[in-house]
Amino acid sequence: MEKNSRIFVAGHRGLVGSAIRRGLDRQGYSNLLLRSHVELDLSDRESVRDFFSRERPEYVFLAAAKVGGILANDTRPAEFIRDNLEIQTNVIDASYRNGVKRLLFLGSSCIYPKMAPQPIKEEYLLTGALEPTNRAYALAKIAGIEMCWSYNRQYDTRYLAAMPSNVYGPGDNFDPVSSHVLPALIRKVAHAKQTGEQQVMVWGTGTPRREFLYSEDLADGCIYLMSLPGPVYDRLLRQEAPPLINVGSGQDQTIRETAELVMNVLKFDGELVFDTSRPDGTPRKLLDVSKINSLGWHAATSLEEGIRKTCDSMRGQLEFLPA
Repeated sequence: MEKNSRIFVAGHRGLVGSAIRRGLDRQGYSNLLLRSHVELDLSDRESVRDFFSRERPEYVFLAAAKVGGILANDTRPAEFIRDNLEIQTNVIDASYRNGVKRLLFLGSSCIYPKMAPQPIKEEYLLTGALEPTNRAYALAKIAGIEMCWSYNRQYDTRYLAAMPSNVYGPGDNFDPVSSHVLPALIRKVAHAKQTGEQQVMVWGTGTPRREFLYSEDLADGCIYLMSLPGPVYDRLLRQEAPPLINVGSGQDQTIRETAELVMNVLKFDGELVFDTSRPDGTPRKLLDVSKINSLGWHAATSLEEGIRKTCDSMRGQLEFLPA
């Protein structure tokens, strides 16, 4: 990408998209195409086609998606598969029709089998059953990977799919119903400290292991991939395998350890209580990031530092975070 390339960041107000936008700004990219949902409904095919035909983006970061935690995925599966299929289909097809040079499709580590060997290599895709609670979302993302691969093979496009581990950071969703595990833990611990409660209830047994990736690190990784020299980038787009690359920190910890880390950052000395009647989800999701590491990129932010930065960035915006 050139500094004046026309770059469309789809979903620039979300957790990942906003981090990509900030990363592009920091690195001097000056010609960003940004549209809010009100300005451009990505689930509307004709609106998307009109936008691409008019604005002619050269590069696309497809970070727009309907996302949520285990409860939201489990209770609203129809919305998760429908909305994500519509968004990604419209953007990927419009990119092809309007000659986009490179597209980066953002997925999720939940695309991999629930009981995949650890750490999870890219080739483990479709080798086993998915986690039932987020199956609809995972299948939508798998369809997006397959669509990128199919367009590359049939139309000679250059579309890459990046699969991050659990992402968190500034602008995260802290809603008590739809949030992911880390912002949910931050909210619970902060609320307990604010109200003087001595216990924090956590779903499940606390034993599942999760890998977390700070959103600013993910953004840097995405920009790094899109900026690779042509021959290096093209080696990621093999005809015989999906154009898929993991992006993660390469480290994981249990939910209990994660909750304890949040408690330490927020200086809360209460007790953790685990509701074992609630689902644990996948036992472990640690990505094998050797492919992206071999290209020269590594995550830079430790989990403790990332939690601290996230809390600092949200103070004043969230009533439950202490000053």
